[in-house]
Amino acid sequence: MYKKALLNIIVTTYIGCISTAFASAPQPVFTPEQEARIGEIAADYLVAHPEILVKVSQKLQEQQQARQQLGFAMKVQENQQALLNDTDTPMSGPSDARVAVIQFFDYQCVYCSKLAPEMEKVMKARGDVRYIFKEWPIFASRWENSQKAAEKGLAVWKTAGADAYVRYHNGVYQTGHFEGELTVSDIDKAAADALTGHKTPLVNDDAATILQKTGNLAQALGLTGTPGLIVMPVNKATPDKIMVLPGAVPAEQIIAAIDKASR
Repeated sequence: MYKKALLNIIVTTYIGCISTAFASAPQPVFTPEQEARIGEIAADYLVAHPEILVKVSQKLQEQQQARQQLGFAMKVQENQQALLNDTDTPMSGPSDARVAVIQFFDYQCVYCSKLAPEMEKVMKARGDVRYIFKEWPIFASRWENSQKAAEKGLAVWKTAGADAYVRYHNGVYQTGHFEGELTVSDIDKAAADALTGHKTPLVNDDAATILQKTGNLAQALGLTGTPGLIVMPVNKATPDKIMVLPGAVPAEQIIAAIDKASR
């Protein structure tokens, strides 16, 4: 019992102090002999109870994730205007929406492809949200149709507006083609289906500039890949209400983030 109590004190103290390690140099609490004996007791107990180490590792991981989330949220707050109000960026949803869901994506990204049907579920369930689509073809150097699909999407947005763009966006992902499998025919068909009944020719001469601007924004936010999903209030966003969600998260997690941002 004594050993367990002592170990609990050691572990609790370690977890509580890890974030401020090396901040100061406190005076020794124990003599060298006492420290050696405590180390022996701790080692024996940890060998017998390795689940303690698992708990410590989980706690440290949670703290690291919280710090990372806060860092992302602060960068999002600093770049609110570019995220929420760029007229070159495709968006859908009511003008008075209280919450925005912003996604950075590449049509050739396998995880973006997995996220796409989840986002469709969210958009059907939460029509009160503004959805913002940041075309970010990070795989363009490997697969040229990544760039072509992004440019076509921007052209559909500029020419025909939100509804046509969302149809195009979903249509590309519904091909199920990614990681080099997306073809020009896939892109053209998705655009043609999205533009049914629309006769104005597609024009978007500034696509390259827009895509570069989006890439610069992603870099400023600290995003390192796609998909990058941000959920935030449209007005007066604070770090505690901003969520940056990693990877292909389920619809339920996105909706939970929307609810948090709307409070």
